[in-house]
Amino acid sequence: MDNKKKQTNLLQKERACYFCINNIHYLDYKNANLLRRFTSSYSKIVPRKRSGVCSKHQRKLAEAIKRSRIMAILPFVTK
Repeated sequence: MDNKKKQTNLLQKERACYFCINNIHYLDYKNANLLRRFTSSYSKIVPRKRSGVCSKHQRKLAEAIKRSRIMAILPFVTK
């Protein structure tokens, strides 16, 4: 059983960070289209495991989403 678990872990591909690949250093809170990619259908911030973003950019992403919510660019809650 442990061998199967190891094989499935090896088969899962390591995701690279979207921001590192595209060389984006500054996350602008005014870029709503980019920030919506990293929010769920209920406007929650998507976790790192699901989005595939590195920890450094996840922190900046969360801060940018929170700022855009305060500035009424993104909604706090939908549905």
